[in-house]
Amino acid sequence: MSVNFFSPATPLSKIQHSRPPAALALARLSWIFALFIAGCAQVEGKATRHSLNPTYLQVRTTAYTHTEPGGSNNAIGSRLRFGSDVSSASADWSWLPVGTRFRVAETGRTYVIEDYGSALVGNKTVDLYMPNTAMMRAWGVKTVRIEILEWGSRPMSKMLLETRKKGETVRKMLSAMDREP
Repeated sequence: MSVNFFSPATPLSKIQHSRPPAALALARLSWIFALFIAGCAQVEGKATRHSLNPTYLQVRTTAYTHTEPGGSNNAIGSRLRFGSDVSSASADWSWLPVGTRFRVAETGRTYVIEDYGSALVGNKTVDLYMPNTAMMRAWGVKTVRIEILEWGSRPMSKMLLETRKKGETVRKMLSAMDREP
């Protein structure tokens, strides 16, 4: 039997099983990427909790590196970054959603939230990625002023976390997101 992919009467289960697993994975990844891009779009106009201009926060920061559990990949599936344009950071996504860009006033370095960690949930702490243990230790724990350059996407954060509900850390973030408007 031939399955017509454009027929609204074709059951979803038939379409999924008729595609090769690699094509299905690519299609899902394409949807996630498209939603990420759409979720990061900014709307001009009235300021809201996630679009105040400018927004400054005093935050407790720590540092982490790729030699710790979790390795060199972040929670969104790409490599941890430290470099000229932007560096990776980790936070509780119910507080600072994935994709949030900020600048550390003390260093001028720009970071983007791409990761989360169990020690960060509920603590309003930002973990900054450092490329080696020496830099991580040198940073230590600091309270710094950050400027939010662009708020991330709560819907994207929630969508990514929904696929990882087995972990207690993820369940805590999702619960916090459900309590907030």
